[in-house]
Amino acid sequence: MTTIAEIGQAHDGSLGAVHAYIDALAQTGVTAVKFQTHIAHAESSIHEPFRIKFSSQDKTRYDYWKRMEFTPEQWQAIGDHCRELGLQFISSPFSNAAVAVLEEAKVDVYKVGSGEVNNFLLLEKIAQTGKPVIISSGMSNYSELDKTVAFLKEREVQFSVLQCTTSYPTAPEQYGFNVIQELKDRYGVPVGFSDHSAKVSTGIAAAALGAEILEFHVVFDRAQFGPDSSSSLTINEVKDLVTGVNSVHAALKQPVNKSDNSAFGSLKSIFEKSLAVNKDLAAGHVLTFNDLEAKKPKNFGIDAADFESVLGKALKKDLKAWDFLTENDISL
Repeated sequence: MTTIAEIGQAHDGSLGAVHAYIDALAQTGVTAVKFQTHIAHAESSIHEPFRIKFSSQDKTRYDYWKRMEFTPEQWQAIGDHCRELGLQFISSPFSNAAVAVLEEAKVDVYKVGSGEVNNFLLLEKIAQTGKPVIISSGMSNYSELDKTVAFLKEREVQFSVLQCTTSYPTAPEQYGFNVIQELKDRYGVPVGFSDHSAKVSTGIAAAALGAEILEFHVVFDRAQFGPDSSSSLTINEVKDLVTGVNSVHAALKQPVNKSDNSAFGSLKSIFEKSLAVNKDLAAGHVLTFNDLEAKKPKNFGIDAADFESVLGKALKKDLKAWDFLTENDISL
């Protein structure tokens, strides 16, 4: 099971926070950490509707993207830190310039955000790297996804697709769990779930429904500043999530043959029961339902499952209360 913890912009532009997140996430059992690589001048223009007052710290969202930038050398150090701790280094580029930076940093996997799924210029740049790609389906319908999938297949790109709902935080009615199997059937590639619900249970449910990849945002505290904080998990919640989804994934890989219960033979002999009488009964008494009880263990009397076979039969001898009832005790 691939579990991807997205730091995204939770670092709020602090390089120290980035490395603190990497250290903390390495203790949770996740397999990868994911970032967003923004180069403001390459991805945004003055006509962008998002260029509005965004926070007390940033005049506009453009200024926010600028504050989120790191130098190529810093990205290389981030990638090195991830690999040193056994974590895959994943990032979402939002421009071709960002891809170039991530290539220098030796990114392991590219994540394509849902707003970039139809950006074939960016997809071409990513395809040329030969690296695996994870596509987020959030804002795309099947017609759009079909074109993107065809584009990637034509270029022999190894890719997977995530069911994602672009709503932060995501309400249960918006999860779209049904889409997980639909994507598998439609594209025949690994399919996962990108979660923005801020709930551990959502990811566990997605794993149980066949998600092979699970992506989720993470913060140290949901009260901290950031556009994704309210839809993120905390570090401790990530630990619980990883334990849960790995257990579910292991269970799904080991189907149980319900037709074969031979492994429970000894337990069945202990817990299953034999018929007994629940009161003193004299020879000649005709047994009724109210005379019977089932007592452990099995094979000390007639099987409790066969109680109907003794009803209306006469006892051949006296029985004490709680004596087991055997075939030798009744007239057949």
